[in-house]
Amino acid sequence: MSKLKSPPTLTPIDAVDWTGVRLQRLEYKPATTIFGQGDPATSVMYVETGAVRLSVLSHAGKEAVIALLEVGHFFGEGCLAGQSQRMATATAMVPCTVLAVEKSEMVRHFHAEPVFADRFLTHMLTRNIRIEEDLIDQLFNSTEKRLARTLLLLARYGQPTVSHRALPKVSQEVLAEMVGTTLSRVNFFMNKFRKLGFIDYNGTLKVNTSLLGVVLPD
Repeated sequence: MSKLKSPPTLTPIDAVDWTGVRLQRLEYKPATTIFGQGDPATSVMYVETGAVRLSVLSHAGKEAVIALLEVGHFFGEGCLAGQSQRMATATAMVPCTVLAVEKSEMVRHFHAEPVFADRFLTHMLTRNIRIEEDLIDQLFNSTEKRLARTLLLLARYGQPTVSHRALPKVSQEVLAEMVGTTLSRVNFFMNKFRKLGFIDYNGTLKVNTSLLGVVLPD
């Protein structure tokens, strides 16, 4: 259950042809809310530059981070399946440029451009696979392995293969929310990973592919 698969390679942004699509290009500063949980769901969005965090808030007031999206990711696509309200809050992690396309315009473009529709379908299938893997990870793996897997995925392990990858700016609090554990546990294992040479801190967090050994079967 602990095997980590390389995340599917994202199609480069220039492969997404927006010609003829009516859209808005929106700029966001770090920590700015793009849309909030419960807001009307009327458009599909696409990360053109930067990184976006998706989080949900329970009725008890507990927040959980469910995804960190970088360039090439769609989000807010629930409106296409009939969702009338946003199911999560989207927040800019760094300066972001986001493309917003109204639901009716997306549907029209699907029919007009089959290649675009195929690209979007690939995105949805990839997202579903990732959700399934995350659920299995939460159910069966230890906190240490869940954290290691999260770091490797954030570092886009396998895209392409390099010895080190820098992570988007993410706090240990956010990592704790993603992994489903406490801040103290994340801090403990982050220090352990650093002492073992699996990660480096030098202004930015870099992940060594040797961290893969933590998530491979014993």
